[in-house]
Amino acid sequence: MWSLADFGDRAAAIDEKYGSFSYADLDRETRKLAVLVDPPRSLVFCMCTNVIGSLVGYAAFISNGSVPLMLSSAMDRALLQALIKVYKPAYIWAPDDLIFENYEKIYGVFGYILLKTRFEQSEMFGDLALLLTTSGSTGSPKLVRQSYKNIRANAESIVAYLQMDGTHRAITTLPMHYTYGLSIINTHLAIGASIVLTKKSLTQKEFWQAVKENNVTNFGGVPYTYETLKKLRFSQMRLPNLRYITQAGGKLGAELCLEFAVNCEKSGMSFIAMYGATEATARMSYVPAGKAIEKAGSIGVAIPNGRFEIVGDQGKIISETDKAGSLVYYGENVTLGYAENRGDLAKGDERGGRLDTGDLAVRDKDGYYTIVGRERRFLKVYGNRVNLVEIEALLTKNGYEAVCVGEDDRVFIFTSDFRRWEMLEFIADKTKINRAAFNVIHIDRIPRNETGKVLYSELKYV
Repeated sequence: MWSLADFGDRAAAIDEKYGSFSYADLDRETRKLAVLVDPPRSLVFCMCTNVIGSLVGYAAFISNGSVPLMLSSAMDRALLQALIKVYKPAYIWAPDDLIFENYEKIYGVFGYILLKTRFEQSEMFGDLALLLTTSGSTGSPKLVRQSYKNIRANAESIVAYLQMDGTHRAITTLPMHYTYGLSIINTHLAIGASIVLTKKSLTQKEFWQAVKENNVTNFGGVPYTYETLKKLRFSQMRLPNLRYITQAGGKLGAELCLEFAVNCEKSGMSFIAMYGATEATARMSYVPAGKAIEKAGSIGVAIPNGRFEIVGDQGKIISETDKAGSLVYYGENVTLGYAENRGDLAKGDERGGRLDTGDLAVRDKDGYYTIVGRERRFLKVYGNRVNLVEIEALLTKNGYEAVCVGEDDRVFIFTSDFRRWEMLEFIADKTKINRAAFNVIHIDRIPRNETGKVLYSELKYV
C-alpha cells in the first residue's frame, strides 16, 4: 500500500511514550508483525488508540494484504463479542491490557499484542483493503468496505488540494478508527510526512505543549472540536508553526465557520472546511482556503477527480442554481458497499463510483455547494414541511443547546438547558407552528460519540 522504506530517516511518528520513529523504523516494525499473519489475506480486528502500537498494526495489516477492521479499543465488550461472532476474524490486534480469553498470544510490542483466534478464513474480494464502522455506529454489524483503489484515490486528492508535502506534521485530534482521523494518517504516510500520536484532549495543556514542542503544522476537527476551540479562545493562542486546520465530520454552523475563517486569516494560517463520509473513503469536497470567508457555511467544490450532481424528482438532474435536490457524488473514492456479515466480504464493487449522500444541497452561481438538510430529517408538521436541521440551527444560534428528533406532527426537542418553557415559546414563535407540535424534554447531557456527533438513536421519546 505504501513504500514506507522509501522515506528512510524522515520522522514518521512521534509517540508520547516511545518517542520518535523514522520511516525506516516503522517499516521494520510493520514487517516483523506482518509475517506473523498466516495466511496474509486474513481478517484482523484492530482495536485502535492513538499510539504507536496501533499505528504499527494498521500499517502492517494494510501493507501485507490483510484486511483490518478498525474498532475503538474502548468499545463495549458485549458489542465487540457480537462483531467477533458475526465476522470471525483470524486475528485480533489489541492493547495488552484488554483481556481476551481462549485466544493464543502470538506477538507483543509497544503495548499491543497479536492474538490468534480459531476461526477459519473464507474468501474476501481481491481489492478489499479495509473495514470501518458506519458513522455513529453503536455496535451494528453494518460495515463499510473500502478498497485499495478507494484509499489511494482519496489520499491523492486530499494531498493535492491541501498542497501537502513531507514537511507537514499532524497531531491526532480524532480517533484512528474514525474515517476522518484515519484519512489524516493515510495522507501523511503516503507522502513521507509526520504524525504526532497523542491520547490527550484539546482541553489538556499537555496537548498544546505537544503541538508547540513538536512543531505541528496542522490538525483536523469535527464541529464539536471547533465549539471546544472557541471556548478555549483558540484565536488568542500563539502557534507559529501551525499552517492550517481542517474541519469535516458534520456541518459547522455558518457563523462559527466564518469566525474561524476570519481569525485564521488574521493569524496567517488557513481554515479549510470539508465534507465527507465513510462511504466515500473520507472526503468529497472542500472550500479552498482563499474562499473560506466568502463561502463560509458552504461545503465547497468537489475534490480533484470527483464531481457532484443535484438530483430532483424522478431522478432528473437539477441544472439551475440555488435549487435544492438530492446530492449525488461520483469518484474513485466511492467505496465498494456495505457488509453485514462475513459472507459480504466476498462481494465486489456494488456502487460503481456513485454515492447517494442522503443530503439535500443547493449549488450557487460559482459552483459551490451548500447542504440544506438531510433527506431523512424532514417531517410534515400540521401540513408544514419541517427541517429538523434548521430547527436545531435556530435554537443553537439563539443560545440553546438542543437537538431534535420526531415524527409527522410531533417534534421532540432534547436539551440540557433548564429554560424549557422559554425555548418552547421561542421555537413556536419563530416557526409559526402551534406549540402543541413541540415537546421539550430535559436531559442531563446530549449524547455524543467520541467524535462529537449526536447519537440520535439514544434519544428516546416513546
